[in-house]
Amino acid sequence: MIVNITQAKNIIVLFLVLVLLGCSGGSDEEEAPVKRNPEATNLISPLKDAECNQGNIISETESNVTFEWNSAAHTDEYTLVIKNLKDGSEHTVNTTETKKTERLLRGTPYSWYIVSKSKAVSETAKSDLWKFYNAGLGIEQYAPFPAELISPEMGGLIGSIVSFSWNGNDIDNDIVSYDFYLSTANPPTTLHTTTETTSIIDVTLNSDTNYYWKVVSKDAAGNNSESQIFEFKTGS
Repeated sequence: MIVNITQAKNIIVLFLVLVLLGCSGGSDEEEAPVKRNPEATNLISPLKDAECNQGNIISETESNVTFEWNSAAHTDEYTLVIKNLKDGSEHTVNTTETKKTERLLRGTPYSWYIVSKSKAVSETAKSDLWKFYNAGLGIEQYAPFPAELISPEMGGLIGSIVSFSWNGNDIDNDIVSYDFYLSTANPPTTLHTTTETTSIIDVTLNSDTNYYWKVVSKDAAGNNSESQIFEFKTGS
């Protein structure tokens, strides 16, 4: 059988294709690892809205408090965020464990939460925020936790008819009233009203104006605590 040059070239090309297919078919490509976002953890201790008595007392003013939380999926590291609710100072610490002991002031309200982090992704996950009172020397009645301002949000731009809302809480569960302060000065010194509720509805304000507001929580024992100050601006 006589094979011409064209046929010979086609045979060679077909042979090379078969060889390449045979080589590639013998090995599987490695799949890229799936990158998963970290999940939020569940807090364990100190308990939410409670008096913390587990701490080891260091002095009349300080004690060591142990924070504990559950392990979170797809997480390599945790950031513990502790905030002193009396002076507003915040402290953070990173750890790969699910337990951390920190030195805190006694007789002082705190909040805390955990941020879950992963080395594989930049996204993080935040746990719930819990508040507690670090037990103090001979304290029988605790001041309310500082009110948590909800609306209007900090730095918001809203209309000239404004409704305000906040959350209040107290270990002794004896909050009797809230003093609501609102003015164009910072800090606000004008007492707008005193109320037993946690909201003020439909307050008419000047347009295109910066306002500041805060809430003072009062309990039956005469204790009180001030919230943060929020600023907002009314539209034109």
